[in-house]
Amino acid sequence: MSDVQVLVTGATGFVGASLARALVDDGHRVRAMTRRPEGYTGAGDPVAGDIGDPHSLAKALDGVDVAYYLVHSLSSKDFEAEDAAGARSFGAAAASAGVRQIVYLGGLGADGPDLSPHLRSRREVETLLGAEGVPVTVLRAAIVVGHGGISWEMTRQLVDSLPLLVAPPWAATRTQPIALSDTVAYLVGVLDRPEAFGRSFEIGGADVLTYEEMLRRASVVQSGRDVPVVSVPLINDGVVGDVVGDVVATVSSYGLAALTEVDVATGRNLVESMDTEVVVTDDSIRGVVDLEPMGYDDMVRLALGDRLREGEPL
Repeated sequence: MSDVQVLVTGATGFVGASLARALVDDGHRVRAMTRRPEGYTGAGDPVAGDIGDPHSLAKALDGVDVAYYLVHSLSSKDFEAEDAAGARSFGAAAASAGVRQIVYLGGLGADGPDLSPHLRSRREVETLLGAEGVPVTVLRAAIVVGHGGISWEMTRQLVDSLPLLVAPPWAATRTQPIALSDTVAYLVGVLDRPEAFGRSFEIGGADVLTYEEMLRRASVVQSGRDVPVVSVPLINDGVVGDVVGDVVATVSSYGLAALTEVDVATGRNLVESMDTEVVVTDDSIRGVVDLEPMGYDDMVRLALGDRLREGEPL
């Protein structure tokens, strides 16, 4: 058993549940932070905690060496303010508790004025988590592909429900999806590694694809058919372009809500990020974690296999 005490926030979530299991399997002492510990059935020892309640954070973080921060409010209209407040609160509580490392899963994308609100919020959280002096290790990822993940489920449900996809221009944006299992391996790999303290790393799978290519390849793996995609041109000039772009984002978010289980607010926040290229440009993570990430088709097969193993139909 490891002598490192680990706290996983978001332990009931898509990434957090898999991470908690992997850490326990690796021999670490794990606390799984949740608002309702009495109902927790996952890996690790449940502990009550709420990002918005500093008193509960003090108790959850007491004696913790490394804390994983996997919390965000994508479904809220005020997610930027909520995420900022949560990061400030958690960073302060971690500093008071003597935590020696916070590990945060953020988002890929080059810094600059064109970042979407979603990605801009992720960057702000990176800074706020370490504002009180705790070293933060950031892993920046694009879409994480795995059973139960919002972005992957959106992809799976789209190619399953439509004979033809009408794609706006952001379908041509390049992205670098990563498998859930590889994401978790990276998260575990930076645990209590001094050479990772205070650093940001980019992580991604083996393939760089456009969103259109992701949809088409997922369709082939899932159903054996190549779903036709019709691209829609978009005016991209000045105020008119901005207005049209806003209309497309709104229509897309309502379309996603109608065709998938993604709610309108989450769909809107995801769509607004899809015109930003999210591709790994720095492979320095290889100097810390020795991993050859899998390709897109393999991660799709793995996600579909996990879905079947849980008794859910394709």
